[in-house]
Amino acid sequence: MTTKVFIDGEVGTTGLQIRARLEGRDDLDFISLGEDKRKDAGARKEALNEADIVILCLPDEAAKEAVSLIGNATTRVIDASTAHRVADGWVYGFPEMSPGQRQAISGATRVTNPGCYPTGAIALTRPLVAAGIVPETWPLTVNAVSGYSGGGKQMIAEFEDEAAPNYTLEAFRAYALGLAHKHVPEMQKNMGLAHPPLFAPNVGRYAQGMIVEVPLQLWALPGEVSVAKVHETLAEYFEGQRFVSVAPLAESAAMTKLDPEQLNGTNAMKLFVFGNETTKQVRLAALLDNLGKGASGQAVQCLNIMTGADEGLGVDL
Repeated sequence: MTTKVFIDGEVGTTGLQIRARLEGRDDLDFISLGEDKRKDAGARKEALNEADIVILCLPDEAAKEAVSLIGNATTRVIDASTAHRVADGWVYGFPEMSPGQRQAISGATRVTNPGCYPTGAIALTRPLVAAGIVPETWPLTVNAVSGYSGGGKQMIAEFEDEAAPNYTLEAFRAYALGLAHKHVPEMQKNMGLAHPPLFAPNVGRYAQGMIVEVPLQLWALPGEVSVAKVHETLAEYFEGQRFVSVAPLAESAAMTKLDPEQLNGTNAMKLFVFGNETTKQVRLAALLDNLGKGASGQAVQCLNIMTGADEGLGVDL
């Protein structure tokens, strides 16, 4: 029996990537609307209610509207927008986040796909908070840089289209300077923190790929916390995972640079512990593709879990 899938917003950056990852699957049937029907409320409502699984690749308000149009109790939703990431009744679609997350996603009718930055930040910190190494009240900072594709069509045009009104030659851009980025609530909730982390995002002049960092002053943490203990905690937490791995300490110690584009085109996320036992300092880093594990790859991974398919089917292009 095949699963009927409707990607609402399939012509956007994330939608196109999700569709590409699902091409050729004989376990899925696609519901598609022609260009003249994509903004037709009646046609969209029919498609939303006909589908077994709907994947929303829309702006937040449009995603909320789409959910409100669904009256079919059997229609399941994966929302790639920010609209429902901390909403009651929605399961957070990061399968590796906690031991019971896959099971929760498997049985869910409403799954909210995580943001790209939060995926890295949560992976780096949640295990440490859960283990009591980092107190939930600790003032954490999350530094990150992403390719410009994470900003959608408008930002892609800014960096690629010389005819665009906001075309720029910027090499690097720091943004969200008001310290109120929309990813912060989902970070705080799923990192297990009592207070919002200080989030400092940046965009570089390259299309995709990202690095998310969390610095730690080990000497300031309660108890005797070593670089090795931090690494051991992360490695044990993600042991045996298919898409999330932790680099050996020796590998991290031998590195002199980290390339944000290294995992592009994959659903992989690799975590690094760069540490100095003498100064008792650590730079935790997550490397991932903002359009892969940070968006379309993770959505397809969740779809596979929800349909009972092999988790990696179509995930790595």
